Amino acid sequence: MNTLSYKTVSANKDTVDKQWVVVDASDMMLGRLASRVAKLLRGKHKPNYTPHVDCGDNVIVINAEKVKLSGNKWNDRELFFYSGYPGGRHDKTPAQIMAKTPERLLEHAVKGMLPKNRLGAQLFRNLHVYVGSEHKHEAQQPKEIDIKSFN
Repeated sequence: MNTLSYKTVSANKDTVDKQWVVVDASDMMLGRLASRVAKLLRGKHKPNYTPHVDCGDNVIVINAEKVKLSGNKWNDRELFFYSGYPGGRHDKTPAQIMAKTPERLLEHAVKGMLPKNRLGAQLFRNLHVYVGSEHKHEAQQPKEIDIKSFN
């Protein structure tokens, strides 16, 4: 048996093909959108996925203010942020976050679905969330994908 033809090829940062993609968040449920964006950031949709390498795409999310939550989650769910100081915990509802900075709600959901280590922090830097349909990454020539049909 020729064992040279059975080697597993592992991706590294030099061999990874990173692309720029645009995702429209209009009328999408927050959790489903966040899980699909996290999958794009991680690179799990690619055949050369390697768990310890940043092999995902750079994702631009537009229309972040148009995401939906079902039921009474806008007012009943509480998200907390901690400043690092004693007594520095702040509880906010998704409605309060959406009124002030709508992009933070999606960023918080996606960040929770990424690894909690240095790789997760590196992957999170590949996410760009914008309110409205305009973004500043035209120079990268991103391709628009239909996230609703993406699994």
